[in-house]
Amino acid sequence: DERSRESPAPAEAQMQAGAEGGGRVSRCCWKCSVTQLKKIFWGVAVVLGVCSSWSGSTQLAKLTFKKFDAPFTLTWFATNWNFLFFPLYYLGHVFKSAEKQSPKQRYRECCRFFGDNGLTLKVFFTKAAPFGVLWTLTNYLYLHAIKKINTTDVSVLFCCNKAFVFLLSWIVLRDRFMGVRIVAAIFAIAGIVMMTYADGFHSHSVIGIALVVGSASMSALYKVLFKLLLGSAKFGEAALFLSVLAVFNVLFVTCIPVILYFTKVEYWSSFAVVPWGNLCGFSILLLTFNILLNFGIAITYPTLISLGIVLSVPVNAVVDHYTSEIVFNSVRVIAIVIIGLGFLLLLLPEEWDVWVIKLLTRLKVRKKEEIPEGNGDITSGLPNKSRRTRPSMSS
Repeated sequence: DERSRESPAPAEAQMQAGAEGGGRVSRCCWKCSVTQLKKIFWGVAVVLGVCSSWSGSTQLAKLTFKKFDAPFTLTWFATNWNFLFFPLYYLGHVFKSAEKQSPKQRYRECCRFFGDNGLTLKVFFTKAAPFGVLWTLTNYLYLHAIKKINTTDVSVLFCCNKAFVFLLSWIVLRDRFMGVRIVAAIFAIAGIVMMTYADGFHSHSVIGIALVVGSASMSALYKVLFKLLLGSAKFGEAALFLSVLAVFNVLFVTCIPVILYFTKVEYWSSFAVVPWGNLCGFSILLLTFNILLNFGIAITYPTLISLGIVLSVPVNAVVDHYTSEIVFNSVRVIAIVIIGLGFLLLLLPEEWDVWVIKLLTRLKVRKKEEIPEGNGDITSGLPNKSRRTRPSMSS
């Protein structure tokens, strides 16, 4: 009663401070949960986009080859669309960034990725040209394999590129050795062998499987060499690099489709026969897939993006079941499951074993704490009962 009403008591002050601190913590937790929900929501959208664009481009390429049997020309045509990467990135920079720069200023900043002197002629031939060749080989071998075998086998075998990336990174980049990834690589190799056995080792299917494995190997070599020679790239730098690959394609690869046309290796009677709708649709889907694959990590988790590639396998399987004469025998199904399991194992983070050990230790500690508490309650209840019963006996 003698304390002043204006100055709160120490206990009341602590309660007020605790309430304020609890409010801040709850606000922080609310913000974290909202951001995580947004990332998961955008992750689901990106996964659906990656799955639909990758499976759609594969099925559209299969449909295109019925009228236009020219896989290298299709590769050249689709690669030219990579020139849109940097303009699309700059539009996003204008709408999102607070400090807007001119296209020339942004281009100069992104050119620092190639070195202090920027994108010189020497840098173009030493750092961009090899990746242009690998890009063309990856897409051409993939498209040429679609002509030989069904799209389900092509899409599932291309998932082995992640195992090849791990093996090359372990050998070339001296990355951390992980036993679970070695197991995943073994699964990938076993799946390739079983996929070959599923069709009875026919020459047609063996050539198609070899083409897909070659495409996956070129893709893995592209990724490992990029990390070795250029390191990691920001979004603007990656967009500029992909646009530079389109410039290389126009300047130095254009002669190859012309040669294939006049030698009648890839020949069509007239330009009116060319299915321009299919070619443009395939190019747009492939461009969308590459945009989501390279820039999707800005809005969601990289693991969710990789799941979209795996989900394209059942989508292609359903389409093949209704449009082609594919036979899903037990060997093919087991091969698909093994390769998919290996791909999922490769998505595990490097410290997954540490997290599992921490989780198991926490569960053990909780069990040990619960057992003594339960025993204490049982033993403490017995004397109380005996004390209550003694007065009744004496009376």
